[in-house]
Amino acid sequence: MKLLIVAAILLGSTIPAGFAQEPPPAPPAPTPVSPPVLENTGKPVVVPFQCSLEDIQTAGLSCSEEDPCPIYLELTAVESIGSRILAAGNIHSSATTIYTMLLGSEDGGHTWREVAGRIRGAGLDRIQFLDPETGWASGETLSPITQDPFLLVTTDGGKTWRQRPVFGESRESRYGSIQQFFFTARDSGSLIVDRGKGSDGDRYELYESPNAGESWEVKETSNKPPRLKRTAVPSTEWRVRADARTQSFHVEHRQGAAWNTVTTFAVKLAPCKPPQ
Repeated sequence: MKLLIVAAILLGSTIPAGFAQEPPPAPPAPTPVSPPVLENTGKPVVVPFQCSLEDIQTAGLSCSEEDPCPIYLELTAVESIGSRILAAGNIHSSATTIYTMLLGSEDGGHTWREVAGRIRGAGLDRIQFLDPETGWASGETLSPITQDPFLLVTTDGGKTWRQRPVFGESRESRYGSIQQFFFTARDSGSLIVDRGKGSDGDRYELYESPNAGESWEVKETSNKPPRLKRTAVPSTEWRVRADARTQSFHVEHRQGAAWNTVTTFAVKLAPCKPPQ
């Protein structure tokens, strides 16, 4: 059949009816790139960061080859789910937040990797897990101002996350930050947004979610901070501690009356400068 089709093409004839030309093979699908594994060797772990020209322009940085901009890691929360440990925070310059950061370890802190994509101009500050599979991390855009609060939602124990805005899918930004949030069940969560001084209308807004944080509805507004029916109890087993002497953040686990360092993360990252 192939010889007949080729002959017809060479002779300028049409391909006989009933003979279909075979489509070209589809190109192979690109291989997904896994985040690098960060190994705890006893020295502070350095989170990889390579500043792009877009990062410099978006953050409004004035960086040069001769005078690069210092970049820092900040960790704000740590939580554990079974054998998995999660640490949340952000990457920032001396004046501007550049990206969120969410790190996870499945081997007690020996190795780490980023478990959620970085969100430009935003930071993460709280983590709650309801059960071994369902959890949330709260955050908001911090650059150039605090606005558009959101939650990262996981239903597979922190392996994958998806971003869900508190204010919905509106294209217009709104000022505000999440002061606290808490889920009593998958279908029952609440949070408080502080819209800041000078905001239009009442400063504080109480939101509730009936679907594990997939969407939120405002239930109450006030100029005084409302109270959640229940609030998250700070972890007594895990903490993040800044150590000025070593310029690192210590992820620590409590054992009895003592706090033991599980992993340390370097505060200073690779500086920003125009790419070559």
